[in-house]
Amino acid sequence: MKKLMKYFVILIALVIALILIKYPYLSKGVKNIYLKGHKTSYISDFVHYPKRLIPNANRIREWPLHKNYNAFTESQRLKSFNERYGTTAFLVIKNDSILFEKYYHGYTPDSLSNSFSMAKSIVVTLLFKAIEEGHIKSLDQKLSDFFPEFKGRYAKEVTLRHLAAMASGSNWVENYYNPFTITAETYFTENLNKLILNNVRFDRPPGKKWYYSSGDTQILGMVITKATGKTLSEYLSEHFWQPMGMRKHAWWNLDSEDGMEKAFCCVNSNARDFAKFGRLYLNRGRWNGKQLIDSSFVKQALTPYFKNMPRYGLQWWLFDLKGYKGFMMRGHKGQYVMVIPSEKTIIVRLGETKPKSRMGTFSEDIGVYLEEGMHLVKKTE
Repeated sequence: MKKLMKYFVILIALVIALILIKYPYLSKGVKNIYLKGHKTSYISDFVHYPKRLIPNANRIREWPLHKNYNAFTESQRLKSFNERYGTTAFLVIKNDSILFEKYYHGYTPDSLSNSFSMAKSIVVTLLFKAIEEGHIKSLDQKLSDFFPEFKGRYAKEVTLRHLAAMASGSNWVENYYNPFTITAETYFTENLNKLILNNVRFDRPPGKKWYYSSGDTQILGMVITKATGKTLSEYLSEHFWQPMGMRKHAWWNLDSEDGMEKAFCCVNSNARDFAKFGRLYLNRGRWNGKQLIDSSFVKQALTPYFKNMPRYGLQWWLFDLKGYKGFMMRGHKGQYVMVIPSEKTIIVRLGETKPKSRMGTFSEDIGVYLEEGMHLVKKTE
């Protein structure tokens, strides 16, 4: 029996060694995810990865507090949802003032939290700015103008608009829990550009079908970096973080020291500062009297690209739920900045997890946070 156990242990060790030889990035995943008790990335994992500083603004603009700031308590329903799904921050902003604000599990207004795919809405904002500044001709400029190396039958037909709309026709496989997919490798690799250029192909016609792809956003990040000659963090700081008066330092995760930003995710900031991107789009790109991005870009971002996929524009999600229409930044495990223009309201929720949902649909919690946030707003009327 002891001899059998010995052989079994040796066999397992060999299997693990072979897996790590074929998928070397997994060692980082095991160390930073699985051995920390998680099945996938989590909102405080930024401490384990290289990152680039996005300094807080020289002139900070704090959110004013509403005259009824925290005068109302969360309902039992909201409290239950927040407890069940590990909410760490919940904010309701009405008419540019914080009406309700609560933090959980040791988080505070200053706590850093991983944006996950909320970063996609930030990246498309940088794309718009790069077009405005003339670094990029238009949304309809070909990807091949920047990276002719991409392969596939339709690689020469893909435009930046196709990428922004998640309509590139690439072979990307979006899966957050399977450690053997390119999604996982993208999170752990030490050379994002090489990984993307060597593995992403365009064998399907672009502009025909919506498919959620973090790879599309990463490619946009590569284009912006190449076109502007600046890192995404530098470009974000110059054109948005500083002008919008961000209150705290933020960090953007990189693939390696002084490397490429993980454009598809991983801007680590706080709830109050994330909310400012909602305000920017609520005001059609205008910020305190200055047009940071042209309103025509905002309109395009918040318009469905496909009629049969009304929930997505250009890297922004669109909703018509519980009697309210709006748009939102949305990230893995339930990171949300929801904007309801008709009510001049912004709802922010950050947290550890969310109910399950199919790709491209909305999980149950989104409707709950929307309803409960608006319930608090209605109490002021």
